[in-house]
Amino acid sequence: MIAVFWPQYWIKREMKKHGEERSDFPGTGGELAQHLVEHFGLTGVGVEETDRGDHYDPQDKMVRLSADNFHKASLTGVAVAAHEVGHALQDYHQEKGLRLRQWLVGIASVTDKIASVFFLAAPVLAVFARTPAAFFGLVAFGVALLAIRIVVHLITLPVEYDASFNKALPILQEGGYLHESDLKGARSVLKAAAFTYVAGALMSLLDLARWIRILR
Repeated sequence: MIAVFWPQYWIKREMKKHGEERSDFPGTGGELAQHLVEHFGLTGVGVEETDRGDHYDPQDKMVRLSADNFHKASLTGVAVAAHEVGHALQDYHQEKGLRLRQWLVGIASVTDKIASVFFLAAPVLAVFARTPAAFFGLVAFGVALLAIRIVVHLITLPVEYDASFNKALPILQEGGYLHESDLKGARSVLKAAAFTYVAGALMSLLDLARWIRILR
């Protein structure tokens, strides 16, 4: 339980720690994102506020930031904005990691629904599976469906790392968008942004273990 919930706690703590308004910053996270989109010539990419968490949508070509990060001039807002623009750059350059992740996300959205129906119907299916081998085959099928989501999270990790440390951090550092004294805090925020999917993978593992325990 500690391994699953500690990453979520740490991510929220780091985001909150650096989320205070800064009077010495020239703009908000939303303004920086819009500036970077124009600076890198990302034609067709937009920036907007969302209530569904910070992310970049490759289908709509949209950098979406939460209200705080969009409207506040904070270190968290600036770093997260740069991170999401990093994903827009990956999409613009058609990098394989992002394309693979999007393909797997499409598959996982379908297999998650199938897995939910499957596990709800498992007791009924068990009646028709008259042999232990058939029952365990059904269980293995259900586990494999849920495991696809874990694979998606694992594929996502290098994509997130690249957006944080090969894209966002050099942009903030070399572009002079942050003072040298703020770079350490920016690294922590960018690490938290990438680490979000570690927490997601661990939650998926917990969900998988829960279903296995129920079926046992």
